[in-house]
Amino acid sequence: MTRVLKFGGTSMGGADNIKNVANIIKNYKQNGDNVVAVVSAMGGETNKLISLANSISKDPIALEMDTLLSSGERVSSSLLSICLNDMGIKAISLSGRQAGITTDDNHNKAKIDKINSSNLQQYIKDGYTAIVAGFQGFANNRVTTLGRGGSDLTAVAIAGSIQADVCEIYTDVQGIYTADPRVVPNAKKLEQISYDEMLELSSLGAKVLQSRSVELAKKLDVKLISRSSFEPNTTGTTITKEENIVEQPIVSGIATDDDQVRVGIYKVIDRPGIAGQIFSKLAFAGINVDMIVQTVGTDGTTDLDFTVPTVSINETKKCMKKFEHECKYIDYNEKISKVSVVGLGMKSHTGVAADAFMALANNNINIRIISTSEIKISMIIDKDKSKRAVQALHDIYKLDQ
Repeated sequence: MTRVLKFGGTSMGGADNIKNVANIIKNYKQNGDNVVAVVSAMGGETNKLISLANSISKDPIALEMDTLLSSGERVSSSLLSICLNDMGIKAISLSGRQAGITTDDNHNKAKIDKINSSNLQQYIKDGYTAIVAGFQGFANNRVTTLGRGGSDLTAVAIAGSIQADVCEIYTDVQGIYTADPRVVPNAKKLEQISYDEMLELSSLGAKVLQSRSVELAKKLDVKLISRSSFEPNTTGTTITKEENIVEQPIVSGIATDDDQVRVGIYKVIDRPGIAGQIFSKLAFAGINVDMIVQTVGTDGTTDLDFTVPTVSINETKKCMKKFEHECKYIDYNEKISKVSVVGLGMKSHTGVAADAFMALANNNINIRIISTSEIKISMIIDKDKSKRAVQALHDIYKLDQ
């Protein structure tokens, strides 16, 4: 069996943790498995490098930031390789480039174009455990990085390219839960979840897996398992095709995202194309607009409400300057949270939304914006009521049972 194992920053945090990771790999190798490991930088290292760069420059060059930030993963891969070789396991560390990962040249958030896995395949054939530095590739002879959570993406892409039997994502939690256990103590670990449900949960604030990696796993049909490096004998959660799940729960999980800003453009002159102009401006600036609500008034004006990530607020304000003269005022509310209910069973069961709205109402929580899809209900609420909302929703759907 060929396995791709990805270890995050917490799993790689310090000598003892690296030895623990090496033992996980050693056990698989002793069972006769082929292993490719993908590693993140040690916990906190990437943020330290970002802070250091920002202390030197207010606007660091993206190309140089990629060279800087990619160093953390290379340090991790070298340390793990040293540890494995010391245990008698043949291992070799590889940068993203040495692993054959080519990307576009969009520095800081590059997309993988292709992987030439011939180098990896040869090392596997020769009995080596390849330790790949995650989060990075190369374009035009320069290092590129894949954005936050990019090591997950690296692991899935490699698993697809070498046709691995499974891609295991190791973190500091045992798998995917019905809600964040730090918020809901009685949250239950899921044995299985579909790609689509996991994609929704990841994009809605669940931090266990990067959403781009889940999307790619679905596209390449890569079997994913989320598990803990600190409790490697637990089964974890399998992310798989919808048809592989025998019993589909109505609701699988509750996710929250506190890093959202609600933008309100009020009393906009209601003319054809104004919404298109506003959102085209935001799209051109690379700002990801999430929930949108338009309310048409009887006085020839329109109110537009939408949400953007907190990190995009300054750029959003710059974009909105152009439209200040076309409306009465623009409001920015950072004291909001997005809470979402996700489940395949919504496709075939009625009353799911009604239960969510009633649960929040019973807890005196007002809903500001609502957005729905086939397997998701998202609601914008006041941030200080976020934890209470998650617990109320978890209880109404009896997700601890």
